[in-house]
Amino acid sequence: MSNNRYGKRRRNRKKRKTLFVIEIVLLAVLVVVLFVSIWLTRKFSLINHTELNKDNLYTSSEVNGTSSVAGGDTESSMSAESASAYSGFEVIALVGIDTRDEMDGENSDTMILACINHNEKTIKLVSIYRDTMLNCGNDYYGNSDYYSKANAAYNLGGPEQFLSMINLNLDLDVTEFATVGFNALSDTIDLLGGIDVDLTYEEVVHLNNYNVETSAAVGVEYQALELPDSSEFYGAMTRTYHLSGSQAVSYARIRYTDGNDFRRAARQRLVLQKVMDGMKAAGIGTLNNILNAVLPEVTTNIDNAKILSLAGTLISYNITDQTGFPFSHIEDVVNDEDVVVPVTLAYNVQQLHEWILPGSGYSPSGTVQEYSSRITALSGYGEESITLDAENGEIPTWDSDLNDLAIQEQAVGNSSASGYSSDDSSSYSSDYYDDNSYYEDDYYSDEYYDDAENY
Repeated sequence: MSNNRYGKRRRNRKKRKTLFVIEIVLLAVLVVVLFVSIWLTRKFSLINHTELNKDNLYTSSEVNGTSSVAGGDTESSMSAESASAYSGFEVIALVGIDTRDEMDGENSDTMILACINHNEKTIKLVSIYRDTMLNCGNDYYGNSDYYSKANAAYNLGGPEQFLSMINLNLDLDVTEFATVGFNALSDTIDLLGGIDVDLTYEEVVHLNNYNVETSAAVGVEYQALELPDSSEFYGAMTRTYHLSGSQAVSYARIRYTDGNDFRRAARQRLVLQKVMDGMKAAGIGTLNNILNAVLPEVTTNIDNAKILSLAGTLISYNITDQTGFPFSHIEDVVNDEDVVVPVTLAYNVQQLHEWILPGSGYSPSGTVQEYSSRITALSGYGEESITLDAENGEIPTWDSDLNDLAIQEQAVGNSSASGYSSDDSSSYSSDYYDDNSYYEDDYYSDEYYDDAENY
């Protein structure tokens, strides 16, 4: 009997000891969580927070039945199936602002929508091309329904008018944004130790030109990339370069190559993806330095609690796709402006929603249909002008076999390189073939240095 009592006491003591150890572990975890939360909260207090004037923020009633639409209200037509498809899904607008000269205003020349699917733990990035002709809201004189370049909306009415433009033209309900200038991106990349990017000869030349101004703008010493002789590195061949922060920003600003502004938008998304990959691999010390340097350069209306939540989840998400909007477009002069005409807006918005969330059951709202008809009337481009092969700015990827072939054919003086034919799955245009005019001095004259208008 006594042995049984002794055995029970031993078991009870072991149980109490086990419970005590568990309590200590849990307490330690709570302390760490509390410390990290306080640390992050203090870091995020460095951000420039701003509140939106909700009276000036519009969303189509067909997307959000509680929101009014400038010019009238309509009945909600989104099906229950379509609405449920967007559960666990959100979009945050990422805006690049040119802050080099306050007198030039603030055009949102980099506009990227981060489409976050929490169900699948994925992120898709879509650039809105800066010259896209959209309904930008009110102009400087208070006239409504101002159809112009998309990048004008932020300058005209700040983040409220910018987000309203996105929502009403694209049938979205985006209420959160973050803006940064040159310095934030440059500082982040420098603190990550730089990024590796494959560049053509042409891109190296343009990058070096842009970096004269960019390095001065971000306050670092100008460093040029080494440019090999064009006889060794020509046309569409690429070499991998390790870019500093100012060099990476300069790369993201290049627009004077094949693919022009569409390619520039793709470069911006590529840099953003490489930064995110670098952040995932960075140690706590590096992340701490990045937060200290970059957060004061960020302006957002996302509160600290939401930022904390996003910081804890997005680090494990992957960017699975990226593209540019509009998909079908024509470059032309409308109302004395060089614009990118979405052909048609309704068609492109439908394609956008299918790309963001396949099978969502989306159909364009009355608001989008109205805007689409107006753009068609102004530009003359309707459904009959829809094209499936419009420039999308896709960055060519050259494997070692193609580069070896290019070198071989350069050696025998065959600049027309049969390996680059348009029938090849790579589909690289003849604009990439080297004809020496790419490398003449006047091709890279001062007019190619960037200014506020061309950023």
